[in-house]
Amino acid sequence: MNEKLEQLLSHLETFLPKQLTEEQWQSTTAFRWRRRDSIFGSIGFLQPVKYVSDITFDDLQNIDRQRDAIRDNTKHFIEKKPANNILLTGARGTGKSSLIKASLHEFSSQGLRLVEVEKEHLADLADITELLAERPERFIIFCDDLSFDDGESGYKAMKSALDGSVSAQVDNVLIYATSNRRHLLPEYMKDNESYAYSDDGEIHPGEVVEEKISLSERFGLWLSFYPPKQDEYLLIIAHWLRHFGLSDVQIEAARAEALVWALERGSRSGRVAWQFAKHWAGSHA
Repeated sequence: MNEKLEQLLSHLETFLPKQLTEEQWQSTTAFRWRRRDSIFGSIGFLQPVKYVSDITFDDLQNIDRQRDAIRDNTKHFIEKKPANNILLTGARGTGKSSLIKASLHEFSSQGLRLVEVEKEHLADLADITELLAERPERFIIFCDDLSFDDGESGYKAMKSALDGSVSAQVDNVLIYATSNRRHLLPEYMKDNESYAYSDDGEIHPGEVVEEKISLSERFGLWLSFYPPKQDEYLLIIAHWLRHFGLSDVQIEAARAEALVWALERGSRSGRVAWQFAKHWAGSHA
């Protein structure tokens, strides 16, 4: 009977995600939260990331104010000083996600770990924080390209995780999120109809507007990002071309083509500069 029971348990274990070993906790710097369907239902678990981005703060050009703010906040967090959850918003491709990855690169040797959580799994935030709370490491929960439609379940879960749950915020966990929307929810012209106007002309936001800003204001630190100017865009390209080993003469020769590249894509950004640099270095290195 015991042998059959052991065989059954062994068979059932194949359906369950493996628990992280102590060695994995210590040697892995980044994880992803995953869910797996099994005969027991959908089970959440942490999956180690094998290949972690090696981008550094020095690689991120012309966002010095944002870089210093996130570096200082993360440093305070590592040192167990008061630190804020951060919302990074603004134009696409301007370095929002890269700054978070650079934070991990800078502080992983001091115990910082990153847990990437996709929007569809945000309802698991309470379970994730409980799992991480018992660990000695310091964790940033990373939510990339975050935005919500009205009524999505992850919206309330995020609000509770930031500030609003009956349980206290976990000391060794912060949330860093990026978004192209400042308030994380779509904003419509009809929302303006909810504003109230007093006799002296003062404007008071209505319930619809208040609800839409209630999530973003729970982040203690907001960092805004804007498209680089032309000369800044060219400086970013020059940085990456030097990274790929090109000479100053080759970099100067790339300027005109770099501007055409941006025009064809309809935007200038750090991402567009990186893509051009790879194209040009591949052709001329």
